[in-house]
Amino acid sequence: MASIMEGPLSKWTNVMKGWQYRWFVLDYNAGLLSYYTSKDKMMRGSRRGCVRLRGAVIGIDDEDDSTFTITVDQKTFHFQARDADEREKWIHALEGTILRHTLQQEAETGFVPSVQDFDKKLAEADAYLQILIDQLKLFDEKIKDCKEDESRRKIENLKDTTCSMVESIKHCIVLLQIAKDQSKEQQHTNGLISTINPVDGVFQPTPLNTSVVSASAMPTQTTLPTGSGPSAPSSSVTSPSHMNVPPHTVPDFSYSSSEDEFYDADEFYHSSTSPKHCIDPNRTAAVNSEDSTALKRPDTNESINSSMSNGTTDADQFDSHDERDDDAEGESVEEHKSVIMHLLSQVRLGMDLTKVVLPTFILERRSLLEMYADFFAHPDLFVSIADQQDPRDRMVHVVKWYLSAFHAGRKGSVAKKPYNPILGEVFFCHWDLPETEDPAASESVSDGPVPWSSKNSVSFVAEQVSHHPPISAFYAECFSKKIQFNAHIWTKSKFLGMSIGVHNIGQGCVSCLEYDEHYILTFPNGYGRSILTVPWVELGGECNISCSKSGYSANIVFHTKPFYGGKKHRITAEIFAPNDKKSFCSIEGEWNGVMYSKLATGENTVFIDTKKMGIIKKKVRKLEDQLEYESRSLWKDVTVNLKLTDIDAATEAKHRLEEKQRAEARERKEKEMQWETRLFHEDGECWVYDKPLLKRLASQRH
Repeated sequence: MASIMEGPLSKWTNVMKGWQYRWFVLDYNAGLLSYYTSKDKMMRGSRRGCVRLRGAVIGIDDEDDSTFTITVDQKTFHFQARDADEREKWIHALEGTILRHTLQQEAETGFVPSVQDFDKKLAEADAYLQILIDQLKLFDEKIKDCKEDESRRKIENLKDTTCSMVESIKHCIVLLQIAKDQSKEQQHTNGLISTINPVDGVFQPTPLNTSVVSASAMPTQTTLPTGSGPSAPSSSVTSPSHMNVPPHTVPDFSYSSSEDEFYDADEFYHSSTSPKHCIDPNRTAAVNSEDSTALKRPDTNESINSSMSNGTTDADQFDSHDERDDDAEGESVEEHKSVIMHLLSQVRLGMDLTKVVLPTFILERRSLLEMYADFFAHPDLFVSIADQQDPRDRMVHVVKWYLSAFHAGRKGSVAKKPYNPILGEVFFCHWDLPETEDPAASESVSDGPVPWSSKNSVSFVAEQVSHHPPISAFYAECFSKKIQFNAHIWTKSKFLGMSIGVHNIGQGCVSCLEYDEHYILTFPNGYGRSILTVPWVELGGECNISCSKSGYSANIVFHTKPFYGGKKHRITAEIFAPNDKKSFCSIEGEWNGVMYSKLATGENTVFIDTKKMGIIKKKVRKLEDQLEYESRSLWKDVTVNLKLTDIDAATEAKHRLEEKQRAEARERKEKEMQWETRLFHEDGECWVYDKPLLKRLASQRH
């Protein structure tokens, strides 16, 4: 039995409700990960269980850098390495094994790669080879300049490892070239030439290519530096070329000796959606921004006012329709699964997904800028902050508004991605609050962010202020309540195996102008889970709200679902009085459901019930009244074609828009012109609205 790795890992089991030590052996030829209760039992051939790696999917979570999962045969097995480095070694070896046996599976079904497939892979391998050769030159320069013996030794070790990798890639290129030549022959003779021959049910390379494969098929041996692991045999990960282990037949399914051992297949697979052939998603697709920019800067207020020259605020001018109202959930994801699988094959664990573009069919039919407006889907809760007379009550209402702000952003249970805003894109909307007896409240706010809204409205404006990194800034205010909100968020996406993580970096500030109070808050991260079946969204991370003037603060934790049980969408929160270490109010529940509060006095009550809260629809100007660079106007061709399910036309419209922005970016670069934002400016590390209510009121007083 040929093994490329053996060593200890912990495996989660429900028998003992925890992690149990096991000795693991990875059999490259058989495509099996077998495990034993000890190394001694392994030598005696007493196997406790095994995981078949053909068609398997590896997953990780960024909240724990030592655990990973293998999903196969409608089961998910959970493993824990000693640390991140050890996990990476196992994943690297498992990836190679999965890839080999997945390709064999395709060969069995008659799949024959084209000459173009080989050319593409040869070009990729050649590019990587050139990168490594360039790195070797840098190592020589570093060694020459290095004066410390210890540092020189480390660089020399890295150089040796890189040399091994260079040799491995050279062998891979030779192997690919041989396979390409055979494929060409096959096209001429119309015969089926396979480069893989089964021997007793175990697939092995042909004798012709044995020397090549042996050098390249064992990535752990060639890419890990000698002695990189710890010396203690009980905790090391080794890569022997041969082990005297009793042979095992390859089982039809993965199994564990105890049926009670933990796996969570239901979370990832359903009987109607389980893929028969899973491509390793340690190379995935997904989130974030296209390389795009925008249009010339106008005098913003003048442009807005000229487009509203009739001066009316007739209800016919506004559209409260949400582009997601007629979404059919889950349908397109299943229909286009092969596209997703293709994208999954292109990326690796931990890869930053900024440059990777999602297929059009899983877009949400609205811009990310419009999605941020959902923070104010309960505008009455937002303005109620300013109605509270006591600073303690104001903090409680800030927390209540904040916790109510997330459920509206997800209309359905299926995760879809909004359009990536282009540089200079803006979005305007407002919400009308119940009429008051004050006739002045119905007057328009001509100098505000949304000049056609009234003083009793909550108005909102957002702008994409940066492309690298992708930063969105947004601002909201209610003139009659003297309250405003300013925020900026930039997203950094990452592939996590079974999930996509989007880190929301930035902050917001709620300002109660009558009390000169400013509440600084942060945002949770987002995760798209189960991307191979029907994806769903959850939030995770610790957020804080604090007011320096009053001294009140709050700590909020969005809990991600643990893989060994627990509920989805949980939050817990604590609100603290100035200088107190013990909270006077604790909150728990689900951010898209019911949340309960418990006061220090012991009183329990419903804090928020999102299921019973009516969402007030925002009002957006009709499409024909919008400026060219407003979100719905910019993306209208993409949106219309997505509604008509004409994916090709939607993709083409999206491509035209992106190409236009790229051309303008090149033009600015050639003319050495800097992009100027429309509505926001940079202030330190924050992006601030140019004409906030605070500034306008101050100028009126003077």
